[in-house]
Amino acid sequence: MGSFLTIFNMLIDLATWIIIIQAILSWLVAFEVLNLRQPLVSQIWTVLNRLTEPVYRPLRRMIPDLGGIDITPIFLLLILFFLQVIVCNNLGPHPSCPLW
Repeated sequence: MGSFLTIFNMLIDLATWIIIIQAILSWLVAFEVLNLRQPLVSQIWTVLNRLTEPVYRPLRRMIPDLGGIDITPIFLLLILFFLQVIVCNNLGPHPSCPLW
């Protein structure tokens, strides 16, 4: 069971970092700090959007429109955090589980 918890927590951490990086990159693109015409920026933007959009799409249908503010990443991070807490608390203490 310890291996499962370790892999599960690593995947949750990876997903968290992908969401945070994508959100920051979207702000930098929106404020024209980064330009999508640059090949490297465009490739990173495309990869991150392909990873996050399938998860964001159903959440965006449920979350009310707030104009220009997209709070979908925040909700997804909260869902991942709650999922991690539930799994770690129900499968028992393990060194790979964060301490709360």
